[in-house]
Parts: sequence; structure tokens; C-alpha cells
Amino acid sequence: MAIIAAAYLIPGVFVSGLWAAFWLAAFLAVINVLIKPILILLTLPINILTLGLFTFVINAFLVLLASSVIAGFQVDGFLTAMLFSIVLSVITYLLNKILVND
Repeated sequence: MAIIAAAYLIPGVFVSGLWAAFWLAAFLAVINVLIKPILILLTLPINILTLGLFTFVINAFLVLLASSVIAGFQVDGFLTAMLFSIVLSVITYLLNKILVND
């Protein structure tokens, strides 16, 4: 639901349907568990210099990777991928606060 909402809000992001959103969510979960920690570790010096803002760049590259792998999901460019990852994070945070009530 968050992926479809983020794709609806951002021009330049296309998700063809629920199955594409499901596979995108699954793929993003797997690469966030397996690849992202390695990338964070490799880019630790620049991440420290930018006070953690380089993580947005890493997230954008992972969204672009997902765009190249998942059929039915397209992102127009790097800045669109970065905006998509930020909006997706905000929507996920808000849904967690509403639904989980922690």
C-alpha cells in the first residue's frame, strides 16, 4: 500500500499493479537486509562526513537497482528514485505510527 501511494504521489514512478508492488516490496526487503549494510560499511567515511545524508544516495541506488530488476516498476532517474525512497520512508513511518500505536 505504501509503495502504490508513493508511486501515485511522485511523477516519474510507475507501478503496474499489486503484484509488481508486492515483488518490489519483497525485493527491497531482501536488498535492504543483504546489500545495504555492506554498502553502508563500505561508504562509512563519506557517510560520517555527510552526517548520514549519503544514506539517501545509497537508498536511491537500491531503488534504481529494483527498477532494473522488477518488471512493472519504473523510475525515471536518480533524483526521482531518491524522492521515491524518502516519500516511501515517510509513508511507512506514518502507517506504522497509525496502525501499531507504539
